Amino acid sequence: MSIEILWPLALLALGCEYIDSTLGMGYGTTLTPVLLLMGYEPMQTVPAVMLSEFLTGILAGILHQECGNVNFKRGSRSRRVVLVLTACSIIGTLLAVFISVNVPSWVIKTYIGVLVLAMGISVLLTMNKEFPFSWKKVVGLGFLAAFNKGISGGGYGPLVTSGQILAGEEGKEAIGITSMAEGLVCIVGVLAYAVTGNGGVDWSLAPTLVLGAVCSVPFAALTVKKLPMRGMRWSIGAATTVLGLVTLGKLVF
Repeated sequence: MSIEILWPLALLALGCEYIDSTLGMGYGTTLTPVLLLMGYEPMQTVPAVMLSEFLTGILAGILHQECGNVNFKRGSRSRRVVLVLTACSIIGTLLAVFISVNVPSWVIKTYIGVLVLAMGISVLLTMNKEFPFSWKKVVGLGFLAAFNKGISGGGYGPLVTSGQILAGEEGKEAIGITSMAEGLVCIVGVLAYAVTGNGGVDWSLAPTLVLGAVCSVPFAALTVKKLPMRGMRWSIGAATTVLGLVTLGKLVF
């Protein structure tokens, strides 16, 4: 397929990644089901989404730091959180990829929908409450979120971004951390699919998705810089709740 034919998909990826890099969620969770509805196969969609998220996640993390949204300098807590999330996520991603072929799709969608919805509601109900930072919660988030990513191509950002807030992290820091950690996690999933795909993985969508997604990242980082903290937290909670409801709604309708 030529790049000219896939320009509409590039624009779709641009919009999804702008939301993802602004709120820390929404790229894989939104783009993967849309591409499947358009007729693309899972072995075309999920690996290509992961590859594009690897590149955009790293870029978004760097630009969020440049804009002052997060601090990844040596010795910072945000840097340590990224490393912990990534280490835990490698195990969760590999486990998910290897068992994904044996789990019915409705079970996966129900699990992710319920989990994401619960996290979103929790953030909204605790808008005025501050939580002490917890490394135990961060470790748990790493395993659960990477499992979601590896098994469906989505569900990582909503869980990690909202979960970090519930673990005591600030909204803008949580978004920058999620972007960087998700990028590192995605390359693990890409390699796993490449190794276990037995030639069945189709990478033809990847260049188009990468092109569209990368173009949106600078604008998203600037958006996060200008948004007030309370508005950011409310947006994260609302977006997470909506994504959970949409995921469960697709099972019913």
